[in-house]
Amino acid sequence: MPTISCFYGIIIVMYLRNKEHNPPHIHAITQDFDAPFLISNGELIEGYFPTKAKVLVKEFILKNQEELMDMWENERYYKLPPLT
Repeated sequence: MPTISCFYGIIIVMYLRNKEHNPPHIHAITQDFDAPFLISNGELIEGYFPTKAKVLVKEFILKNQEELMDMWENERYYKLPPLT
C-alpha cells in the first residue's frame, strides 16, 4: 500500500488497484481510524472518521483529484505535497 501523503497526523494511502475494488478511492488512516474516501468527490464511503480530519481529507482529495485518478488508473504511485 503506497503512502501518497501525510499531514496533520493523517496518512493517505492507495492499495494496489488490481487487488482492490471500484469505485476509485484512497484510504485515510489515523492512529485510531482507517476509512475509504471517494476520489470523485472526497466523500467518506463507509465507516467513521473524525469530522475535522474528514474535512481535511476531502480538501486534499479535491486539490489532488487529477493526480489521484492517474495513480488509480495507471498504478504509478508518487508522493503528493501535504496540506499546509
